[in-house]
Amino acid sequence: MVNHDDKVGPFTPTYYQTVLRELIRNTGRFLYRHFSCPEIIGRERVPENGPYLIAINHLSVYDPPFVIPFWPTAPTPLGAIELWTERGKATLTKMYGAIPIDRDRYHRTALERVVLTLKTGMPVLMAPEGRITRVPGLRQAKLGVAYILEKARVPVVPVGIVGGTPDFLDRALKGEKPMISMTIGLPFHLPFDRVTHLPRKQGYQALADYVMAKVAAVLPADYRGFYSDYEKFIKKLDLLNMESDNEKDA
Repeated sequence: MVNHDDKVGPFTPTYYQTVLRELIRNTGRFLYRHFSCPEIIGRERVPENGPYLIAINHLSVYDPPFVIPFWPTAPTPLGAIELWTERGKATLTKMYGAIPIDRDRYHRTALERVVLTLKTGMPVLMAPEGRITRVPGLRQAKLGVAYILEKARVPVVPVGIVGGTPDFLDRALKGEKPMISMTIGLPFHLPFDRVTHLPRKQGYQALADYVMAKVAAVLPADYRGFYSDYEKFIKKLDLLNMESDNEKDA
């Protein structure tokens, strides 16, 4: 059982997990290449060093296991707390190591642990939507990603995953070799100065939407869902900044 109220500290993989991470990543690359047709676009955009947050869309359970093996370094994922108890997933989750989060409540301990982990220099992988969508189309981002980035002040690397549908494994096992791809966008920093005049929750939502709009920008139109007009969410912060400047000048 996972105690999600224990003392807050950064996640640090054990020696055992560090060794297993490379074994799991090597095995993952082999399996994806053998049973599917993986494509990685924009690998050169991944920062060479330093902490950063990897923000992905989350269509199915196959998304993080696709990103993790093909990422240049082993990221630490933020995962639903149920993974530590679900049969077939718990063993692999514990072997690789991740940060558990309770999606059904405001889990500040988990968010603080992500912040502290980023501050150690480790890249962290998360899905700002908070839950699997199961069908192509983004949901609105939860506020947690904005809280994390406000505290950690690290760049975000947006990643759009296409092809990891719920039937991906069945198709792969049938020998269909389904296509699956990830497109890596340019790293960016959140413009915190543009929401300082807003109520806290409203500012967090604008920033979280900004992150997901950047993810939507590297996805095809039929995968964008709530962020189909993603440019609107990016420009919104520019407009809010202009309104704030006008109020100061008045």
